[in-house]
Amino acid sequence: MISLFVRLKGFYSERPPAHSLWSSTMSFLRTVLNDSVIIHPPGFYIIGFQTFPYISVYFIFLAFVYVVTVVFNSLVICIIAFDHCLHTPKFLAVVNLAVIDVILNTCTIPSMIKIFLITDNFIPFNLCFVQMYVYYTFVSLESYALAILAYDRLIAICFPLRQNSINTLCSMSCIVGLTWSFALGVTAFTTGIMTRLSFCNSLRVFSYFCDYAPVFRLACNDYTMQWSAASFLTVLILGGPFIFILLSYITILVIVFRMKSLDSRVKALATCVEHIILVAVFYIPLLVIFLIGFYLGLIDPDQRVLSLSLASCIPPCINPIVYSLKTKEIKIRVLALVRKNKISTDPKKCCKNSGL
Repeated sequence: MISLFVRLKGFYSERPPAHSLWSSTMSFLRTVLNDSVIIHPPGFYIIGFQTFPYISVYFIFLAFVYVVTVVFNSLVICIIAFDHCLHTPKFLAVVNLAVIDVILNTCTIPSMIKIFLITDNFIPFNLCFVQMYVYYTFVSLESYALAILAYDRLIAICFPLRQNSINTLCSMSCIVGLTWSFALGVTAFTTGIMTRLSFCNSLRVFSYFCDYAPVFRLACNDYTMQWSAASFLTVLILGGPFIFILLSYITILVIVFRMKSLDSRVKALATCVEHIILVAVFYIPLLVIFLIGFYLGLIDPDQRVLSLSLASCIPPCINPIVYSLKTKEIKIRVLALVRKNKISTDPKKCCKNSGL
């Protein structure tokens, strides 16, 4: 019986089946096969944004967001990589965030444009889980990267005299490496257990990508383990770092208000403003969507898809603009680069320098 199913699966994987043909085949398999056989379809159909008018305008906006994300984050990465003066713990954390931002938006935005503008919404089974794995890995890393930046601010403000001994390049490299290893491992487990589900009902995923909860809810066998993993992952990748950031800023505020000089207080708090903006833009929308949508189910499905796509795609775009490029050291190097290009392209300057 299993060999018969494997041949059937191989037949369907040659080309995407019609929905009606797949439904009738699955009805037959449900009556013939027992619960111990896992049914994997050739793929899924990503369904979302169906009720929004002029949705093509939104995807043109997302294409602009993607270009800005890649250009500005790549600029930050190049400036830090090629300037040895910026090879410090703080800028290792900044370049870590920039790399994560580029990969996170690359994972979703090109796929969204293909699905909803070109109307090619079929995604093969294995590719679906690859996208799911990459997306949740880098959402996790984005969350941890913001926590690492909070840790950097905590050490700089609370232990200014011991900053260079506590927050070394080696220790920061270890912290970044641990977060990558942890995110890759935890997401591999939570994505891997999805392959234990049988999909013999609808193949329509109501989201803008192969989203974890909308996919496991399509299963025709028990998905209690997957639901528990999704709850655990939400707490782990959003709740844990967010609580750490809150505690860090509470500690920072206590230290700042103990300072006698008002000028010192203002300077200390000014170094945290951009990071607080990043934290608010990233965590608040995602926490609201997951708490209200995933657990309470009180959010409209279309609004959930739109809100989640914005909450995922906008932070990687604004991170380099709000934080990285406004950092004093990077700003100086960007302005120097712009001035150098102006001088090299000014014909009067070129003529003067050449003695003409």
